[in-house]
Amino acid sequence: MAKRGGYPMGMGMGGNMQQLMKQAQRMQENMQKKQEELNATEYSAAAGGGMVKVTVNGAKEVLSISIDPECVDPEDVEMLEDMVLSAVNAALKEAGAAMESEMGKLTGGLNLGF
Repeated sequence: MAKRGGYPMGMGMGGNMQQLMKQAQRMQENMQKKQEELNATEYSAAAGGGMVKVTVNGAKEVLSISIDPECVDPEDVEMLEDMVLSAVNAALKEAGAAMESEMGKLTGGLNLGF
């Protein structure tokens, strides 16, 4: 008669699986808390030597744009648009990098799409 593999009494990995599920649930809770914290964090960037400043949050929403009146030249609106675009992109990049870094700490480097 062939000997059956496995664990006696059907115990198997049940205990380990429960522990693993609890760890996964804790990690998910920690990630959710961290994501909420990061979403509330503000990130700022400037362009044009500080003449245009933009603040965004971790949810990548623009919260404020500050433009120094000295850089407003009706003859060169394109330059102002470029500075605003540059500051917005820099602030969003900073927010994204912070999100990636903090989530990476929680997931041990696993790429879970954050």
